[in-house]
Parts: sequence; structure tokens; C-alpha cells
Amino acid sequence: MKKSVLFLCSGNSARSQMAEAVLRQLAPEQFDAASAGTQPEGVDPRTLQVLEKAGIDTAGLASKAAAQFSDQHFDYVISLCDKAHQECKHWPGAGVIMAWDFPDPKASKDPLAFARTLQEISERLRLFVLVNSKQVSEQTKPLSAVEFYKALADETRLLSLLLIEQHGELCVCDLVTALDESQPKISRHLAQLRKSGILQDRRQGQWVHYSLHPLLEPWMREVLHTTRLNNTPLLQLPTQRVTAAQGCSTGAA
Repeated sequence: MKKSVLFLCSGNSARSQMAEAVLRQLAPEQFDAASAGTQPEGVDPRTLQVLEKAGIDTAGLASKAAAQFSDQHFDYVISLCDKAHQECKHWPGAGVIMAWDFPDPKASKDPLAFARTLQEISERLRLFVLVNSKQVSEQTKPLSAVEFYKALADETRLLSLLLIEQHGELCVCDLVTALDESQPKISRHLAQLRKSGILQDRRQGQWVHYSLHPLLEPWMREVLHTTRLNNTPLLQLPTQRVTAAQGCSTGAA
């Protein structure tokens, strides 16, 4: 049976919205997630932007009042700021009440504040799932440094990852064109990267698109980013091929 989780913050505009969206994507078969605010303000557009950039579904996200859920039972009620915790620390019918305190990205002048908050919340939720789930899904298992570098040891996988890191998301057909390899070979390597938790996929019609997993460790993302920036000649031709490609002309994974 799924466990229910309610995330609370003051405005339900950023932190709790991120937590709801991430948990829904991270462990949809294990948890039902909802979010609310003690004084809802509406979803901040920057929240939706960073979630979408990370490949996290934002469908259905809306700002809601905490009072709307006051008569519902939740296995976990998790506050994401001290203000919400003080107002809701005696939530009726809560199985477990937890207090996590993340700075409000709306109050920061740092242009990366929303992205950093999303990463911090994602890391905390990954631990939450690992600790509280009896059956840990394959994607939530932490990826070791050895496994990560083994994935980079193959040229096709390395180039695929660098191109995906560069473009944000690529279709199987894009990589077939860029690397001038067969579709079965590309699909096989992408499946390995997805299984390891480095990539996530989404299907759009007959095509499968790949992007970096939103919960990939920050240092792993930095390794890919730095490798790409310092190996421009390696990616020059594949990048030109992707840019010149006109739609998908091969099969999907």
C-alpha cells in the first residue's frame, strides 16, 4: 500500500511544490504526495522552470491552503520551513511529523537559488525514500563512484552522456545521427545508463527521449559538464550532426 505524504511551507509556491513533484517522480509506486501552504501565494514561475529543466513533470501543481487537508490522514507530514512547522506541528491524524528547514529561494538574489533548492530537496527526498521504503526501486539506489566511472569508460556511452548534458534532452534518433551508430547499439547503451540511474527517459509518441536523471549527484553532473567543456573537438562533429538533423528517421528504443 502506498504511503501518503503532505509537504508544507508558508506560501506553497516553491519548496513544497518542488518536494511534491520530485517525490511523485522519484517513487510513484510507493508514495502519494501532496503539498500545501499556511498562506498560499500561488506557484512561482521559477519553480516550474527549474522543475521542467530538470525533466520533472509539473502537471497538476497548484497552490493550496493547508486547511484544505486538515481532515485527511497522512502517513508523513513534512514541513519545509520553520514557520510552517510552528503552525502545523500538531497536525491532526498525522502518522509522523517531520521538520525540514530549507531557505526560501524567493528571498535570495542568487540566480541559481531555485536550482540549488531543488537539488537540496531532491537529495533529502532520495534519503527519505531509501530509509522509509521496504522495497527500494532500482533508480533510488545510490550510484557509486566506481559504477559512474565504469559507465563513462565506453566511448558510445560517454559521447551520449556529453551530448545529452549539452542539449538537455535528446531523442534516440538524435544520438543515432550524431554518433553514426546503429539504433540497437545506441538503445542498448542508453538502457544501461537508465538502469544505473544516470539517465531518465520519457516516451513521446513513438520516440524515446533521454535526459540526465534529476537526482544525479551534483559532482557527477559537474564531471560531465567539465569534460564536455574541455573536449570541444571530440563533440564538434556529433554536435553538427544533431543540429543538422531534420527530425527523427530511425526507430525508438
